[in-house]
Amino acid sequence: MDKQPKHWSTITETGTVVGMRILLMCYRLFGHKGFRLLLAPVILYFYFRKHATRAASKEYLQKIAPFLPEHKRKKLTPFRHFWMFGEVLLDKFLVWMGKIKPQDVVFETPDTFQKIEASKLGGIIVVSHLGNTEICSALAHQLPNIKVTMLVYTQHAQKFNKMLQRTNANATINLIQVTDMSPATAMILSERVAAGEFVVIAGDRTPVNNGGRVSIVDFLGAQAALPQGAFILASLLRCPVYLMFCLKQDSAYHIYMETFSEKLSFARKEREQKLEEAVTLYAKRLEYYCQLAPLQWFNFFPFWHVESKDQQALINNSDA
Repeated sequence: MDKQPKHWSTITETGTVVGMRILLMCYRLFGHKGFRLLLAPVILYFYFRKHATRAASKEYLQKIAPFLPEHKRKKLTPFRHFWMFGEVLLDKFLVWMGKIKPQDVVFETPDTFQKIEASKLGGIIVVSHLGNTEICSALAHQLPNIKVTMLVYTQHAQKFNKMLQRTNANATINLIQVTDMSPATAMILSERVAAGEFVVIAGDRTPVNNGGRVSIVDFLGAQAALPQGAFILASLLRCPVYLMFCLKQDSAYHIYMETFSEKLSFARKEREQKLEEAVTLYAKRLEYYCQLAPLQWFNFFPFWHVESKDQQALINNSDA
């Protein structure tokens, strides 16, 4: 029997806290140019040593290639993909160090941001591991009257939080560490949304413990499992749902935010169908933004190696 692919949460992240500390120290000592010089051997190390990560990169690039014009396909190499990861890692440091200038940020959908501020209503913001989510979150904290709570998985949350504190002691962000959605967590989130706050949740990684809450949808021409969690939560809270992406384009950070649903609510008998439709629509929007920045996809694991919900549940609960 073929070995089942590991669930993403069992795979060590490419960027560890120790590695990030070293790179951050390099930036502080040598600046941007020095950082880029020292980044090269680090990227080369991961490129040649992390075979599974390189294979995942190659698989993704093969999937996205048919969706791109010929001149963009030539730039699709795993090494460029790894290099972009390092560049975006530096961007994460810069935003939390307060070094991102207003002129470096382009709000592609200003009407949506103005609408959110004017409505005074809370909601769900669905993000992904495409582009630089940290920039979106940090900028959201700088917008007047906007409070954000990020849902993050326990094994990565502590590392991320420590890194932020070391980067900037004044950088605060509300984190809730979850492996599944308990009634207590749902109650906390309900109270925050009712108070006009926003809950940020990734829509492109399947649950750590709750393997059944996924939809198998078409993504970049193949079947992939995407979580229903964000949309289940939104339906329970009966609140607006937004999609947010931050992509680096032409040396600037372009933030896209679009309304996914004014209120995601449906009857019990049509629940599964509506959830499938919501996840399918999300997959299409994610697919669209992947085409805008194809090298900024940072899910370095076997993303398409799922054929059914039963198989996904098996993978999620496997120790292998």
